Amino acid sequence: MRAAVLHTAGSPPSYAEHPAPSGTPWSTLVRVTAAPVVPLDLLCASGTSYFGVPTTPYVPGGQGVGVVAASESYAVGARVWFYTPAGMRPADGSLAELCLVPDADVVPLEASVPDELAAALGLSGVAAWMALSWRARLQPGERVLVLGGGGAVGQAGIGAARALGASTVVAVARPASVERAEAAGADFVVPLGTTDVDALAASLTPHGPYDVVLDPVFGTSATAAARELAAGGRLVNLGGASGDTAVFSSAGLRSRSAAILGYTNNALTGEQRAAALTAVLGHAAAGRIRMAYDVHPLTDVAAVWTGQVAGSHGRCVLVPR
Repeated sequence: MRAAVLHTAGSPPSYAEHPAPSGTPWSTLVRVTAAPVVPLDLLCASGTSYFGVPTTPYVPGGQGVGVVAASESYAVGARVWFYTPAGMRPADGSLAELCLVPDADVVPLEASVPDELAAALGLSGVAAWMALSWRARLQPGERVLVLGGGGAVGQAGIGAARALGASTVVAVARPASVERAEAAGADFVVPLGTTDVDALAASLTPHGPYDVVLDPVFGTSATAAARELAAGGRLVNLGGASGDTAVFSSAGLRSRSAAILGYTNNALTGEQRAAALTAVLGHAAAGRIRMAYDVHPLTDVAAVWTGQVAGSHGRCVLVPR
């Protein structure tokens, strides 16, 4: 089969021939129709993650969408989303024509959304949904601030907050991604034009205070956002795109009985992940959760991968052709 094959950790994969997977008990063979390139894929392939240096050659790609080619548990031809541990442990992933997946990591797709959109949302949508609903316990009528609003998790989070009943959704986005945050449905978008904490906090004040902060970036933005939490407010961190440290005032947190919470998709059961994905794609089908993405043929994987590493592209989805 043809696939994106990574031969050396830290280098982009190339489009090449790779052995096709063979079926095993309690597994499903999926003919891939769309697969995103996400930060976790890049991190695992770099060889610098806490998962260690991956065994090469392997096919990257931790998630995708396709149709069942062979399975004892799902009907042949059924449309599915699937998860893979590629890069985290020895396994081939979704950036290929075919992918073999444990049955437990397959989710039938019921929502009428394009395969490319389902792939683009995927685990980013799951993270946004569960961080808001499960970790932050967002209540109808609460005010939400989404940091990194132009990124994949941020865009999904804007729509998810609205679908979960937020009264107001405010986003912080880099100037180049303000339009994406607006298109995702934010009521107000604050351009991230400074690294000064005081100035950023002041720009957030007119739309606050915030009951929930969805934070996939950490760093300066999280430091500023924590100052604008409402009484009983919760900041949920699920990434460190802007740095691994932030500074919080003990007096500020205690005076508001505020909370700083961590979130990872790895804490979810398979059932939670499937339910969250189904909810996200249902809202996407209704137009309530939106995400901007670009589609490229799998043959362009090296160029797309290099662009993603450089941070010059938004969400990219690869399709075998």
